[in-house]
Amino acid sequence: MSNPDVSIIIPVYNEEEGLQALFDRLYPALDKLETSYEIIFINDGSRDRSAAILSEQFRLRPEVTRVILFNGNFGQHKAIMAGFEHSRGKKIVTLDADLQNPPEDIGNLLAKMDEGYDYVGSIRRQRNDSAWRHLASRAMNRLRERITHIKMTDQGCMLRAYSRDIIDTINQCNEVNTFIPALAYSFARNPTEIIVGHEERSAGESKYSIYSLVRLNFDLMTGFSLVPLQMFSLVGMVVSLLSALFFILLVLRRILVGPEAEGLFTLFALVFFLIGIALFGIGLLGEYVGRIYQEVRHRPRYLIQAILEKTE
Repeated sequence: MSNPDVSIIIPVYNEEEGLQALFDRLYPALDKLETSYEIIFINDGSRDRSAAILSEQFRLRPEVTRVILFNGNFGQHKAIMAGFEHSRGKKIVTLDADLQNPPEDIGNLLAKMDEGYDYVGSIRRQRNDSAWRHLASRAMNRLRERITHIKMTDQGCMLRAYSRDIIDTINQCNEVNTFIPALAYSFARNPTEIIVGHEERSAGESKYSIYSLVRLNFDLMTGFSLVPLQMFSLVGMVVSLLSALFFILLVLRRILVGPEAEGLFTLFALVFFLIGIALFGIGLLGEYVGRIYQEVRHRPRYLIQAILEKTE
């Protein structure tokens, strides 16, 4: 396992109910590939028995299994970064632990890489998600592509394959918050996408809420583009011009018609609208400043409690 051909990276957070089903499908699927591999599980501070189950699985298959135990919950993307930094394979595949993406499709991604692609994304064939997640994901995908020029048909699918060169480049980046598939896409010379299966979650519950999805897309757009700030600057210029014209109109009405009280609430509504725009702009600016603040502190992205791996 010192130089495997493939590294499979799987972040785990409170997945005790579905881990055994994952083991029962993942290991046979990889054994059928007839290539050397390692599986790196990253326990992201689970509060259930996930860590104990992963430790037991390591004892059963120590020759191909490695387990990284965080001492707290640092988030899915931090867990993936830890997997990247400890991976040894020539090809690296990321996979969720919830079995919504079939492990049997890993071979299709690797076969595509053998054709010369250095990054293989995935598109879920039939998404078994709720209607609001379909709509929200589609809207966010379109907005993200327009702003960042990063073309990912399905940004919510974790099943992806990366070349060693891309992973080494990502490991050199010291960003605290980033969107890994987009970062990899920006480094790829020859990226592509394939269609993969998608199944309903068999056990446990989704860790993504509406807030986390919005948070993820904020990180994506502010981490890869200045367009949001530029757009707000343009909106500010237009609003300032319209406000100046409206002020001139009010002065002229005052001179020609005289003082009026009927338009007071209209003025209130206009003022509140302008205040809302200003607050939105302050929040957007704060998003960029906050990212700078997180970067300059130079705090570790995660803390590892222990690593379970077979020693020579």
